[in-house]
Amino acid sequence: MARRFLITGTDTGVGKTVLGCALGFALQARGLRVGVMKPAETGCESQDGELQPADAIALKLASASSESLDLICPYRYRSPLAPAAAADLDSQPPPNLDRIGEIFDQIASRADVVLVEGAGGLTVPLTWHANYADLANQLDLTAVVVVANRLGCINTTLLTLDYAAHRNQKIAGYVLNDVDAAESLAARTNLNSLGKLTKVPCLGTIGWKEPVSKVLIRQIAGDLFRE
Repeated sequence: MARRFLITGTDTGVGKTVLGCALGFALQARGLRVGVMKPAETGCESQDGELQPADAIALKLASASSESLDLICPYRYRSPLAPAAAADLDSQPPPNLDRIGEIFDQIASRADVVLVEGAGGLTVPLTWHANYADLANQLDLTAVVVVANRLGCINTTLLTLDYAAHRNQKIAGYVLNDVDAAESLAARTNLNSLGKLTKVPCLGTIGWKEPVSKVLIRQIAGDLFRE
């Protein structure tokens, strides 16, 4: 059975795709079959009459996935909103969790590990009745929470982890990602502060525009990461 992860975040623009691509590249480079999914992508630009899911395309290329883009990203929307809201505004059907589950099973049957990238955080609505926590529990995904290492992230991180615990979501840990070039006092102290406030482990950090370290990938992937 394939190992399965949800790459989620405390917010949008925190670096989920960066981590997902780095993890996918590192694992496929070590001979593993890596499946990837971005079940719903919003803010897609049109090219030749077709919406192009930039994050899903990046995941496919980084992981060397042979799956079609239609499987990797079955739901695409033009409006840069949560999937449920984007579907409404674009007058398109919302994501169907059963269909996503069927596609996921197809991908997982041909993979050693599957990386599913969410949109925003766990509470972002895929439909008006289900969010990414629901999807993660349906697919039995272990979440890796990407945190933008900046002022205010303590609150968003603790709220995310508390919500995950409330929903019985499996959490591998969180990753602190430097999203600003200038180092701040908050960025220097967030790791220490979060360590005092939650027992959920920090899996590692990502420096501003620095490559994701092997140590961090090993922390997430465990015995999947072969030297």
